Amino acid sequence: MEMGIIGRKLGMTQIFSDDGEAVAVTVVETEPSVVIQKKTGETDGYEAIQLGYGRIKRKNVTKPLQGHFKKADKGNFRILREIKAAADDYSIGQELKADLFQAGDYVDVIGTSKGKGFAGVIKRHGFSGGRATHGSMFHRAPGSIGASADPSRVFKGKKMPGHMGSERKTIQNMLVWQVRSDQNLILIKGAIPGGKSGIVLIKKAKKKGRG
Repeated sequence: MEMGIIGRKLGMTQIFSDDGEAVAVTVVETEPSVVIQKKTGETDGYEAIQLGYGRIKRKNVTKPLQGHFKKADKGNFRILREIKAAADDYSIGQELKADLFQAGDYVDVIGTSKGKGFAGVIKRHGFSGGRATHGSMFHRAPGSIGASADPSRVFKGKKMPGHMGSERKTIQNMLVWQVRSDQNLILIKGAIPGGKSGIVLIKKAKKKGRG
C-alpha cells in the first residue's frame, strides 16, 4: 500500500545517536493530513487519494472548494496534494498523522527548492568564464550560443542565464530517524528541498533504502 503525508519544514538541527554520533536531521511538522477525495479507475481512470493540509477559515475558500471540503467534514484546507494509492484502503475524512511512519523507514521527500532569482551561466550552470585580466573583454559572459545561417536558431535546452531554483525536487531513500507522534513531528536524516516553512510531501520510498 502506498503511504504519504503532507508536512511543513521547520528547519534543521542535530541530535545524538546512542553511540554519541551527531546526526543532522530536518524537522518536519505533520499536522494531520485529511483524506478529502478518493479517485478510482471507474470514475477518474486511475486510483489515488487527495489530501488536505493547513486549515484555514471558510471565508478564505471559494464556494466550489467549500462544497468539495464539505464531503470530508473536517474543515477547509490551504494545501491539496494527490498520492497514487489504493482508494479502498482509505476513507473520506480519515486523518493521517506522523505515526504513519516509524523510525528506520525510508521515504521519498518532494518539495520546492529555494528560489534564487535571475542568475547568469556561471552561478546557474557552473561555467568557468573568461580570464579576469585587464583587457580580456570576456569575463562572465555565456559565449557563443550557436551558429548563424545553419541552423538559424538556438537549440532547445541550451544552458543560458535565467531563473534559478524554485523547482520541484524529489530526494529519494531518506531515513526517518525519529517520529514524535505527540508533537506531530518527523525527524528525517539529512537535508530536504526548500526553505523554512516550505510544504513537502513525504511518501514511502519507491526504491529499496540503502544505509
